[in-house]
Amino acid sequence: MELYLLKVFYTVASEGSFSRAAEKLMRTQPAVSLSLQKLESELGEKLVDRAGRDLILTDAGKIVLDYCRRFQNLEADMMNALAELRDRASGRLSIGANESTALYLLKHIEAYRRLYPKVKVQVRRCLSSRIPAQLLDGDLEMGVISYDPEDDRLETRVIYTDHLAFVVSPEHRFAGRQSVSIAELGMETFVAHNVLSPYREVVLKAFQRARVPLNMDVEMPTVETIRRMVQQNEGVAFLPKMCVEQEIEQGLLKEVEVEELHVERKIRLVYPARRVLSHAARAFLEIVGAPAPAQQAAPVSG
Repeated sequence: MELYLLKVFYTVASEGSFSRAAEKLMRTQPAVSLSLQKLESELGEKLVDRAGRDLILTDAGKIVLDYCRRFQNLEADMMNALAELRDRASGRLSIGANESTALYLLKHIEAYRRLYPKVKVQVRRCLSSRIPAQLLDGDLEMGVISYDPEDDRLETRVIYTDHLAFVVSPEHRFAGRQSVSIAELGMETFVAHNVLSPYREVVLKAFQRARVPLNMDVEMPTVETIRRMVQQNEGVAFLPKMCVEQEIEQGLLKEVEVEELHVERKIRLVYPARRVLSHAARAFLEIVGAPAPAQQAAPVSG
């Protein structure tokens, strides 16, 4: 089987259109259709349902698409390895992170770029819950998450310990307080993040145990919008401390301790345990203060 045929199918499936795939591959549409027909003939399976107006993958097509993604990732890994062979200071590094953990990476990426300016760094915004699977599939080389994935196929290093901070506006009635009890929060309007996380569940359970209502009347899609609403005294919020540290230092927000609620967040750098790390990834581990594992030499057959 020609790998090019898989590339054609991957492009058709990704673009959702034969014409757009032909344009991207710089081929004619009939040539793309013939390549797909040849692949289907070799596999003995229909990959695309051509009956309707929309391009729909068959069950076989979905399976082949998953393997095509893996081939694409392997090709990228190969090119990266060859680039590093020519120049150990170059290459590519892809890291998955959600909005809050990406903020933590900024200072490390700045330091990394100063030392390795030739390395192309790509931080992809990902759902934290999806990062382990993306690492195992080869879509990412590293990930940053705030929970233990509990998977023997992944290596994790704790690189930072954060905590959930209860923050209010400087104009809020609690701004001058050092601490409050959960019982005092029953009348507050909480600005919540509409992305599910294990820490949201911890907060919900703490309020349920105290039999205090948690009024999440406002939900926002990003940490930035939550910060702005709290600064304007439109509500209060629980946010990762590292996301509001600068605002607290500048006096734009006030952190108040909630006596019954102390939630730590361990920020973990995660990567596949059985995959050889690139020079770029090993260098990044050193930057964040997590020693790189000993590199194993590939076995030589004789």
